[in-house]
Amino acid sequence: MLKYLKKYWIFALIAPLFMMGEVLMDLIQPRLMRTIVDEGVLGIGRNGVGDMSIILQSGAIMIGTVIFGGICGVMSGVFANLCSQNFGNDVRKACFRKIMALSFQQTDEFSTGSLVTRVTNDVTQVQNMVAQLIRGCVRTAMFFIGGIACMMSLDISFGVTVLCTLPLVLASVLFFISKANPSFKILQKKIDRVNTVMQENVSGARVVKAYVREQHEAERFQEANHNLVQVQLKVLELFAFMTPITNILLNATIVIIIKIGAVRVSEGIVTPGSVMAAITYISMIMHSVMMIAMIFQTFSRGMVSAGRLKEILVCEPVIQDGIGIENCESANNNVDDLNSRNQQRQTGTIEFRDVSFAYPDSLDDYILEHISLSIRSGETFAILGGTGCGKTSLVQLIPRFYDVTEGELLVDGRNVKSYNLKELRNKVSIALQKSELFTMSIEDNIRWGKMQASNDEVQHVAEMSQAAEFIDAKPEGMKSLVAAGGMSLSGGQKQRTSIARALLKNAEVLILDDSTSALDLKTEAKINNALQTDYEKTTKIIIAQRIASVMRADRIAVLDQGRIAACGNHEELMKSCAIYQDIYNSQLKTGGVSDGR
Repeated sequence: MLKYLKKYWIFALIAPLFMMGEVLMDLIQPRLMRTIVDEGVLGIGRNGVGDMSIILQSGAIMIGTVIFGGICGVMSGVFANLCSQNFGNDVRKACFRKIMALSFQQTDEFSTGSLVTRVTNDVTQVQNMVAQLIRGCVRTAMFFIGGIACMMSLDISFGVTVLCTLPLVLASVLFFISKANPSFKILQKKIDRVNTVMQENVSGARVVKAYVREQHEAERFQEANHNLVQVQLKVLELFAFMTPITNILLNATIVIIIKIGAVRVSEGIVTPGSVMAAITYISMIMHSVMMIAMIFQTFSRGMVSAGRLKEILVCEPVIQDGIGIENCESANNNVDDLNSRNQQRQTGTIEFRDVSFAYPDSLDDYILEHISLSIRSGETFAILGGTGCGKTSLVQLIPRFYDVTEGELLVDGRNVKSYNLKELRNKVSIALQKSELFTMSIEDNIRWGKMQASNDEVQHVAEMSQAAEFIDAKPEGMKSLVAAGGMSLSGGQKQRTSIARALLKNAEVLILDDSTSALDLKTEAKINNALQTDYEKTTKIIIAQRIASVMRADRIAVLDQGRIAACGNHEELMKSCAIYQDIYNSQLKTGGVSDGR
């Protein structure tokens, strides 16, 4: 992660320099106070006669050093924050970009709550660590070393006393830090859990309320939060013991210094001002030791968080850009065969060649088996089947949301693995059953499919998707704000908005993955008619469970348990496919539902 810090090396260099100025001014203060006490007040060396001019002069110098030190402290804080905040900003953006580039199987492994924690809390912890290292380490080291050196210069016995007590203080600090350190990783995982429960309940608020499960979910959140608090309390308890112990050692050291100082003063070896200065220096030294504890704590948490962030930053997407059609095909085909394929390619063609697929976390459980299928350019191709038969899994292979486990999938005559992902996915437009809308206006949600689209284009696709009806009825029309997750729209309104977004992209292949399930047959028929008229050259793949949604397609593939049971038009399937006949009879003939023709 140092590469994100290198950009701000100048800030990381200037901040410690200013901190050195602040600490030096603090280290001068006790010596000035000694001068005021010994020479200005007690008149040591002047026959016991004080000198007001020394008091005023030294006091003025003290005020000046305090002001200068304060300015240095402020500037150190400014540059340290410029470095740490910009560093954190870059790391957070890099993590977000990496998360967006990860394949679905990888984001599933991390979990949404964990990813949110890493981009927010973990980045903050690393950011704090950088700021602490830039300022805190310099401040602590200078107070520690400078304080001991200054005490030695006052009287060697003071320095020896400090050196004798410091090992006890450091041992105490290191003991409690070592005990607390293992808890930091657990703490971040508990925060993951809290964020996961929170995210699930906010996104699923309607389901929670519909099933009157508010109390249950409150208890689930309470359990996750309780576990988090328990770990936090464990850490805080350790530090609660550490603070009084170090304070006891600090005060004991001060008592010893006063005792030694009294003896040395009576012997005429040191002055009262020197004893006062020594007490101030011992406070600085012990304060630096306490700061070491804070630095260790911040560093420990920061390193745990840095490791969690590194897991994201070094994680390469499982699905990568292809190597190019020339390299991919020419390795296995001669030039004549390659030229022949190039001549046969048509825009929007899709071919499955003996494709089998299993999700990465369950490779022994095949969702699709031996699928061989060709979809022609401009064809309306429907996929029908029961729940869990693999319909959605099949179309997710086209834009390479997942890769085929076995076999080969071609788009426009090219293996999808040879495409640049952006190039491939620009060829495909998808509207899903679960409509994902963003917290922005309806217009912006539709335009999200093609940001440079004109207002007329947006209005046109809204009319085609039958969304214009409810949009125009809203007081603000297209400018109406959509709540988070589309909560301000009904299921049918969300689906129509998503279809409009997919249509606006105007890609070569349009996939409607059960995206009309919340619409009545009349509205669905209007959308299908519009598609046949305005998107005649677009390859349309319609996934549905209703016969009425697919019966007018050019061809219909019937999926059963991950295999193609039959493929043909409505009339052919009614004659040859028992599964299709059963679905037809259960939905239309027996159910008495109009076919929408």
